[in-house]
Amino acid sequence: MTGGAGFIGANVCRALANDSAIAGVVALDDLSTGSRHNLESIHDVDLVEGSILDADLLDQVFEDADAVVHLAARPSVPRSLADPMASHVTNATGTMEVLEAARRGGRPHVLVASSSSVYGANPALPKREDMATMPASPYAASKLAAESAALAYSRAFGLPVLAFRFFNVFGPLQSPDHAYAAVVPTFIAAALRGDPLPVHGDGRQTRDFTHVDSVVAVLSDAIHRRVTDPEPVNLAFGTRVSLLDLIGILERVLDKPLARRHTESRMGDVRDSQADQSRLRRLFPRIEPVELEEGLRATVRWFEGVS
Repeated sequence: MTGGAGFIGANVCRALANDSAIAGVVALDDLSTGSRHNLESIHDVDLVEGSILDADLLDQVFEDADAVVHLAARPSVPRSLADPMASHVTNATGTMEVLEAARRGGRPHVLVASSSSVYGANPALPKREDMATMPASPYAASKLAAESAALAYSRAFGLPVLAFRFFNVFGPLQSPDHAYAAVVPTFIAAALRGDPLPVHGDGRQTRDFTHVDSVVAVLSDAIHRRVTDPEPVNLAFGTRVSLLDLIGILERVLDKPLARRHTESRMGDVRDSQADQSRLRRLFPRIEPVELEEGLRATVRWFEGVS
């Protein structure tokens, strides 16, 4: 697994390491955004520190692999605006290196993480996989390049591939402690400190929040059944919640009012996001998502346990 020491990756590693049908798990991570600490409590996961841009290292890690979960990325729309080329090199070129290593090896089943940001400026809702993509940031463009490469390798070389478009994943292990932190950990951390919640813009922008356990369940099922598809697949369940509504749910979870501090809207941010879940449900009919409030309660408990 690439990016195995990151937020999503470590949660996936834990699930796979506890799965008796999985022989072993190797996590490759350069620790630029991931952390060794995320894997410390997980037995039977081998952490290899290194870059997905290192072809020789990829060959070593992928040797005898039955499946590759490619989660390594340089995340964040604002971060890509500050340094577009770095996002491209990691997300697009890095994915090509992963695909080439898979092709050189035993052609393992490859799961690739793309992003809902590829829909960008397309205003239509819900977001269907067959609608026009309109990336509005270098990050979004790099993720579109990554998923396109993966699907092209499937068509050109017969590599078994499944490309997922993630939508606003949240949950335990997600860090609030950097300038490009996602909104859920940022809100929870501020609420637990007693600080006003920082809201970009008017707070009426909407997102399709997906708890990390739902993502883990889908990825695990995809690995076991070697699910492939010639098109990208939204990995979200069709919810549409504004940031103000999210704050309202957090107030219920924490049983207290939460102050908020509005700031300017961020360049490159999409106004509204909601997944069409039809393709996901067709491919993974047995998966039931974690409800938003339940997921927020679990995430708050985790934050309280580590604070």
